Amino acid sequence: MTTLIAFTPSATASPPFTATITLDGAQYGLSVAWNAYAGRWYYSLTDQNQNTVITAALVGSPSDFDILLAPGLFTASTLLYRSSTGNFEITP
Repeated sequence: MTTLIAFTPSATASPPFTATITLDGAQYGLSVAWNAYAGRWYYSLTDQNQNTVITAALVGSPSDFDILLAPGLFTASTLLYRSSTGNFEITP
C-alpha cells in the first residue's frame, strides 16, 4: 500500500512544508524548505529524537521511474516525490 502526501508548501510557514511520516515502522519528521541560493527545494528527515537522518535536494520522479529520496537508509520502506502529481509517495 502506498501512502500519498500532497506537497503543498505554505507561503507563511517556516519551514514551508512539514509532515510526519512512517518509514520501517518508525515515525520521522519530513520538512521541505526553499534554498534561495540554489533555487530549489531541499528536504530533511529527522528521527524521533530530532536527529537529522538526511538532508538533500528534492528530486522529482517521473511518472515511469522511481528516484528514491533515501536510498539504502530503510529496509522495507521507500520515499519518493512524484513531480507529475505533486505527491510524496511512501511505501509500504
